[in-house]
Amino acid sequence: MTTTARAAADELAPPPQREVPRGLVWVWRDSWTEALRHLRAVPRNPDLLIFATIQPIMFVLLFNYVFGGAIDVPGYDSYTQYLMPGVFAQTVLFGSAFTGIGVAEDMTKGIIDRLRSLPMYQPSVLVGRTLSDICRNIFTFVVMFIVGYIVGFRIGGSISAAIGATLLLLGFSYAFSWVQALIGLSVKSVEAANSAGFIWMFPLTFVSSAFVSTASMPQWLQTFADWNPFTKLTNAARALYTGSDPGADLWIAIAWAIGITVVFSFLAARKYSRTSR
Repeated sequence: MTTTARAAADELAPPPQREVPRGLVWVWRDSWTEALRHLRAVPRNPDLLIFATIQPIMFVLLFNYVFGGAIDVPGYDSYTQYLMPGVFAQTVLFGSAFTGIGVAEDMTKGIIDRLRSLPMYQPSVLVGRTLSDICRNIFTFVVMFIVGYIVGFRIGGSISAAIGATLLLLGFSYAFSWVQALIGLSVKSVEAANSAGFIWMFPLTFVSSAFVSTASMPQWLQTFADWNPFTKLTNAARALYTGSDPGADLWIAIAWAIGITVVFSFLAARKYSRTSR
């Protein structure tokens, strides 16, 4: 009788509360688990990666071979040397749009609701998504660098400077992934995330020094282009790749990347916590 009573009491007792993990180790572990979840899905959906790579290749071919003969940039032996750092910057920036699309897709499919019920560090859902997308951006960047080398782009500076330029580009991509994460949390559908994620990036990338010198623009447009963070990024990366002095553009670009990451990661995490209630 006593054993039966104890068994019945155990069945009626509430389940033990699982403590939510704390500390940086658990934050990293949960974030990396989330990143692996997204990375494992890439081989099952290769079309997304293929089309994300085809678009920047088309930009290279169009600008280099269609417009390259008509554009003369002082201080550069060929337009290709001027063009490719801008295309690299545009590629990694456009690649950040997949963060917003992925977050919106998880929201509409109910995956976010399932993750909310788990004893995990909740912001790791967003951290893991941004980490997985930076890994995909690295793959796209490698493909673009090979294409650039084929069309004639060459590193004019040191290898360490080229690595620094690449890290700067990827850092900017990670920063804008948080912008896209906030967009993905704010819209109601994947289609809206796709439109909202790309529509503001076109003026940001084209009204800059990525494809032409800002000196050729009207004065009112040149002012915006010179202060554009994408211009600072492109100028710094171009200088590091070609072996010239980036000057203040390097530190301004780094400050932009850090500032955007801090501000929008905070806003995205707060938005996520509010939608979790």
